[in-house]
Amino acid sequence: MGCGREGSVGSRHSSGCVCEVVQAILDIQNQAVRDDCSSCTTNCFLEPLGGIVSPARKSADTRVFTLSTKTGVPFLASFTSSEENYCNYCFSIYFRVEDVFDDCCATLRVLIPLDESGNVVDLLNEDGTKLALGNVCEVVDFAASESCITVDLNCFCAVQCIADVDLEICN
Repeated sequence: MGCGREGSVGSRHSSGCVCEVVQAILDIQNQAVRDDCSSCTTNCFLEPLGGIVSPARKSADTRVFTLSTKTGVPFLASFTSSEENYCNYCFSIYFRVEDVFDDCCATLRVLIPLDESGNVVDLLNEDGTKLALGNVCEVVDFAASESCITVDLNCFCAVQCIADVDLEICN
């Protein structure tokens, strides 16, 4: 199974690779499994949670990822800004999966992109009309927003895992 592939002969539906990967991320976030080493440190299937970038990390509760549309463009979603996390254009390309349900639908928490000083990184250009790719390079940390969206994972062509972080989701 994979992006754009049809199901096997006789099947009416096949979930896509993005759906399978996001489901795997959710499973990894929800279990306490240890795996010491992987040759690809940003593999979305890498366990345990905390294994991306720093395999020794033990307190991660979130696998941060991005989605790409079928045209290859990073998917953007808005989040609510607060005084603590002020931004001009509150959009993010970073997500945490909260649930996968029905026919490949998911609830995603929009994550707030932060720079090394803990300030929100505005990911849109100065007039707020397009993603400013240079600003993406400034993102080194994340915070949980209160904004969640529901998406059809069949509408995406790629998923990229970015990092395992502790957002204190359950605290």
